[in-house]
Amino acid sequence: MLSTINGDSNVPFYTEFANQGLTAKDCPIIAFSVAEDELRAMDTSKLVGHLAAWNYFQSIDTPENKKFVQAFKDYCERNKLPGGKDRVTDDPIEAAYFGVYVWKAAAEKAGTFDVDAVRQAVYGMDFDAPGGPKKMHESNQHTYKPVYIGEILKDGQFKIIWKSDGLVEPDSYSKLLWTPEELAAKKPTGGPKK
Repeated sequence: MLSTINGDSNVPFYTEFANQGLTAKDCPIIAFSVAEDELRAMDTSKLVGHLAAWNYFQSIDTPENKKFVQAFKDYCERNKLPGGKDRVTDDPIEAAYFGVYVWKAAAEKAGTFDVDAVRQAVYGMDFDAPGGPKKMHESNQHTYKPVYIGEILKDGQFKIIWKSDGLVEPDSYSKLLWTPEELAAKKPTGGPKK
């Protein structure tokens, strides 16, 4: 089953899936938006074997990522955040973290805080993130990233079972959609022809 459910809406979905006695052996789910943080709110023993596709998992086994995860957990514990040292990182957390540093590097490269100059400076920029190297697109503000498929483990983490060969170019603007010029030329009349 392919799931496009987003964020904390995954909690009732996976909970009810398990309540119905279904497992990954019966009907494996691959999700585009269930991460370690949502798994903290669920009984993951019933979710073992389901899959998720992301650009980052806490379980990436590199010294840089281990340092990032430990610093995050230390911060949560030190500041008495809910869950403390048991908090987890996930794809949105890593993206928010490196986004600040990409903006900083682009502002330094541009030599100004002017939005248009910073935006121009970010195009094509290569940088390192906790989960590994990334790259900004050459003509827009989207990011080339690796793609991972992870399998849910009983401890609420993901075992990475597949990784793309290198960074994947973002498909920010679907080539299947009409441009404003194409749309104007077609002069749609309000619905499909019968």
